[in-house]
Amino acid sequence: MRPKLIIIGAAGQMGRRIISLSIDAGWFDIIAAVETKGHSDIGKDAGLVASAGPINVKLDSAYQSGADVAIDFSQPDAADKTIDYCLKGGVALVLGTTGLTEKQHEKLKAASAKIPVIYGTNMSVGMNVLFSLVGKLALMLGDEYDTEIIEQHHRFKKDAPSGSALTLAENICRATGKKFPDDLTYGRDGKDALRQKGTIGMHAVRAGDIIGIHSAVFSTLGETVTLNHTAHSRDTFATGALRAAQWLVGKKPGLYSMADVLGIN
Repeated sequence: MRPKLIIIGAAGQMGRRIISLSIDAGWFDIIAAVETKGHSDIGKDAGLVASAGPINVKLDSAYQSGADVAIDFSQPDAADKTIDYCLKGGVALVLGTTGLTEKQHEKLKAASAKIPVIYGTNMSVGMNVLFSLVGKLALMLGDEYDTEIIEQHHRFKKDAPSGSALTLAENICRATGKKFPDDLTYGRDGKDALRQKGTIGMHAVRAGDIIGIHSAVFSTLGETVTLNHTAHSRDTFATGALRAAQWLVGKKPGLYSMADVLGIN
């Protein structure tokens, strides 16, 4: 019997791709598709909303019981309700929403003592390989190399810098002994904006329909080394989330990551 899946944020760009790719993969039975109360697609067949054909599951604002795993790519203000739902029903949770508050991060960590949780600022396989490499590279290059992180996303993205950019910075800090987030510099302006040695520059671009580009630049006098990841479509995130959900079903309670899913740890 296939695991039962509930998708939160189902009418969003990511939610629609998760529905469509889940149907194609055949790994799950989609039992519910949740969207904000009052959304214009409430009551419509979720498969049709995702342009994947009818699946006899209507978009609803209610969380249906009986799921084995939930995937949430909605908005930060929905995360608490999703966590509460998963705790109440013993549902495994894959959460890809960025921009969570510190209090929400603490709540998610507490929930992982009772249910299996995967939280990832980026679910793509390639990006998670980059996460694992960036700290090692920073440590090998040393303090003589200035570090700058540039992330680019579409004009509609609300939070900045991106969660993935912050994860890159956090991994660099962890590997090199820098303080996160104290040693981060967010953009520069003014007549006296010289870079401060030992800091990590953070820069956010918002333009057009850019899916996601992340670059970690390490530069010294004479050479530059750049690690770069470019997402060609949202499918890379949706596929990663489905892979994570499949891996998570049946796991013991704990806070896992995509590195665990991919065997990087």
